[in-house]
Amino acid sequence: MLLELKNLFLEDGGKKDLHYEMDLSQVVFSGVRPFITPVSVTAQAENRAGAIHLKADVAFDFRCPCDRCAAETQRAYRFSFQHVLVNALNDEENDTFLLVENESIELDDLLREDILLELPTKFLCKPDCKGLCPQCGKNLNEGKCSCSARQVDPRLEILKKLID
Repeated sequence: MLLELKNLFLEDGGKKDLHYEMDLSQVVFSGVRPFITPVSVTAQAENRAGAIHLKADVAFDFRCPCDRCAAETQRAYRFSFQHVLVNALNDEENDTFLLVENESIELDDLLREDILLELPTKFLCKPDCKGLCPQCGKNLNEGKCSCSARQVDPRLEILKKLID
């Protein structure tokens, strides 16, 4: 969604409210398309002293395989993001402000980047997921497998005694 800011930059104290749905169904993340519902976006842009303060709240359902056991995992996420938009910068190395060119900004691109950076790097079906047996591939969350215990390297046997 293209957010036009020309009038907002001219009106000190001016506000603009937005509510829309953003489609991220074609985004590939960790080899899958995890966005199963459109992302609900509620945003407000407000001119404060010549800078636009943008606050956006997003909510969506996310489905991907567990990184340990490969079971399908679904979660609802809600994130809030804030940005300060300006139409001129004195220092181009400034990370605090976003420079808006042509007095408009593509809000979908900005929020897509924010969402992808906010997502966890490891997705687990539950915090104590046991994963898969490395020998037979059985999901260890469903019970123990019948594989024999792994042989420990005799040189490391002394370390096993420390654990016990």
